[in-house]
Amino acid sequence: MTHLHLAVALDGAGWHPAAWREPDARPEELFTARHWAGLVREAERGLLDFVTFEDALGLQSAAFHRPDTRTDQVRGRLDAVLLAAALAPLTSHIGLVPTTNVTHTEPFHLATGIASLDHASLGRAGWRPQITSRAADAAHFGRRTTPQLTDADVLDSELIAARLRELFDEAHEVVEAVRRLWDSWEDDAEIRDAATGRFIDRDRLHHVDFAGAHFAVRGPSITPRPPQGQPLVTVLAHASTPYELAAAGADLVYLTPHSRADATARLDALAAATAARPRPLLRPLKVFADLVVFLDDRPGRAAARKRRLDDLDGAAYTSDAEVFTGTPGELADLLLDWREAGLDGYRLRPGALPHDLTAITTGLVPELRRRAAFRTAYTADTLRGLLHLPRPANRYASAGRR
Repeated sequence: MTHLHLAVALDGAGWHPAAWREPDARPEELFTARHWAGLVREAERGLLDFVTFEDALGLQSAAFHRPDTRTDQVRGRLDAVLLAAALAPLTSHIGLVPTTNVTHTEPFHLATGIASLDHASLGRAGWRPQITSRAADAAHFGRRTTPQLTDADVLDSELIAARLRELFDEAHEVVEAVRRLWDSWEDDAEIRDAATGRFIDRDRLHHVDFAGAHFAVRGPSITPRPPQGQPLVTVLAHASTPYELAAAGADLVYLTPHSRADATARLDALAAATAARPRPLLRPLKVFADLVVFLDDRPGRAAARKRRLDDLDGAAYTSDAEVFTGTPGELADLLLDWREAGLDGYRLRPGALPHDLTAITTGLVPELRRRAAFRTAYTADTLRGLLHLPRPANRYASAGRR
């Protein structure tokens, strides 16, 4: 049986807004390196492919499209790229995939930040570009306005995608510009010959000369080509417009199906978007499904824990992704069933940390191993290697030097 790929999405004390109130949550450590190092090391002990870190340009909110004034939920977070870089020397195999905003951040800065993370981790970096339409976020910068979504808009993912098409078009350009900047240094551009006094071969640094509808980037980057050549680009996609972003520029996409049949439908829509867009420099797109998970060994206990957290928060927790409550064995059944739709793996969002992460590594992973569906050891040192993706050739290198 082909092994599943597994990742975890880390955010604060967990994805349930009341998770910080759990007895084992340690909310006083949420903004410390100790908290995050413990979580990522646990994920690596479970031999997971990678972890993702959430980020945004505004405080968290109960409604993703606008801020609120609640004080009973976690607010504030560490910068995702800086956090991942700090964790890189504390880990050795697991991939590190921060989220960054592309609506208010320059592509040049994004390219150097993720390239630097790939160097710091020796080839384990990934990236999740994310747009934002919140007017409150735009106000932090004062350079532009963005199309603020309404409460009615957010009831329909296709309507959201249509309203935000211009921002997604801009995101296409950001991803393309970043990818070109990663290639702006050839692999052997650094000579480092003290005897001759030559540190770089200037002929192997390239102006990318990217010109789009929203910005132009000259290049080259200030950071040498990343160890992976191209760090992994990942996109969360719920509807047609983000499917197009994933199809055009991503290595991996996260879908949010709510059943096996829904997974099939979303995969078909993604395949149509991919067929309409050439991917000359990219391999076939890897597809993960996102799930929020509450896990416990005893049947019924995870659902009861979620209900208790719902009561603390004052509302039943729902998500863009399917919310699973049950045992590791029941989750393994679901993952293997949905995989038949054509999924390569899953990104699991632990409902509460550290409980549900530990349940993944000590409960779900051994269960999948018993079914010959998950690795027993790391077999590669880079994130691309773990996902069986080759190191891309440099688009600017001459054919004789590739």
